[in-house]
Amino acid sequence: MRRPADHPQRIELNNEVHARPPEPLVAPTRLSYLALLCDTTQREAGTAAVRDLCARHGVEPPADSVLHFHANLGPFRLKWERHTEFIRFTFIVDGAVEDPFIQPAIAAVPQDWVESLPGRLIVAAHVALLRAEPGPLDPRAIGARWFSGNNPIGAAVSGGAGTALTDFQIHGDGFTRHLILDHGTTPWQAGRIAQRLLEIDTYKVMALLALPVARAAGPLLAEAAQELAQITRSLVSAEEAAEPGLLNSLTRLEAEIENQQSETRDRFSASDAYYELVQRRIDDLREQRIQGLQTFREFIERRLAPAMNTCRSIAERQEALSLRVGRTTRLLSTRVDLTRERQNQALLESMNRRARLQLRLQTTVEGLSVAAITYYCSALVGHAAEALKIEGVHIEPDLATGASIPVIAVLAWFGIHHIRRKVMGPGAE
Repeated sequence: MRRPADHPQRIELNNEVHARPPEPLVAPTRLSYLALLCDTTQREAGTAAVRDLCARHGVEPPADSVLHFHANLGPFRLKWERHTEFIRFTFIVDGAVEDPFIQPAIAAVPQDWVESLPGRLIVAAHVALLRAEPGPLDPRAIGARWFSGNNPIGAAVSGGAGTALTDFQIHGDGFTRHLILDHGTTPWQAGRIAQRLLEIDTYKVMALLALPVARAAGPLLAEAAQELAQITRSLVSAEEAAEPGLLNSLTRLEAEIENQQSETRDRFSASDAYYELVQRRIDDLREQRIQGLQTFREFIERRLAPAMNTCRSIAERQEALSLRVGRTTRLLSTRVDLTRERQNQALLESMNRRARLQLRLQTTVEGLSVAAITYYCSALVGHAAEALKIEGVHIEPDLATGASIPVIAVLAWFGIHHIRRKVMGPGAE
């Protein structure tokens, strides 16, 4: 049966909903987990590391474009995933040992390969999936045996099919510990429980990456708010001469706040997204309280929620301060514009006065020019009349001179006026 042409990304998008499935687990099983923060180059190096590990064990490596991969390498199973900010490795070894946290799954992995992994370690965890012993749960004994005497956190999960326990502490080997007691889970249920515990551990740390950023931004925001208050007080009684300086200070302050926002916005947004993922993974566990134990939700809400509130508070303060600076800047800009308009108006009035003075001077000069031209031209007429009289023409030089003066004066005035209109245009009248 023929069908329309596929969208270029149809297969990729359909497979995305099946991405990163849990590994099926059967008790007893040990898992070791590493999550490493990576930049783009390091993420590519992480892919190369997976290919190298596969080559060591004679397994077909993943393609360069693959974002997740799992394979049985013989001594252990590998699950690798690449995310936007980090890559993570899960090593799985089946079978019982005396202490799964002293003999973890990562011990089966070549140590030189582990030490060469790119990026910075952000989460390291061991998971032990054990069959539950009959009888009631003893939190104190479990804490003493598996968690170095720390009080465990946990609950019955997946409708009572399992019990998940942890202390979220980093132990002496640099790993946190998670214990899953199997009361009759299916392999896929056990895999999902382990995956959710590791994702809660990972995403809570990724969410907390914003907390140092928020703590560093707090004092800077306080200084900026104090400077803004000082500028606002100065603005109330500022003279016109001080306004440009205040505007420069406000512009610099606004640029600093905007720069801080641009540096922290992505981190705060990512933190919110990770916090939401933590809450969803806790929902997926379907916790049921065990008497005497703090649940995962209670622990996370008590420890992680205040940190997230701090980050949100800093982000809101940044936005509010940016708006305040913007309003003050617009107010001061309006004052500066009005001052400039008054200065421009005074300048135009001064230019008008100078133009009137120049017009008067020009009129005076034109009058003097007409008089000078008339004087010299009438003198020439008088000399011409004297010459004609000597030649016998009956003419009086003085009379000719006097009669020419009005004519010459009128012609000179019209001539100067015509030249001015040609040079300066009709508006020069």
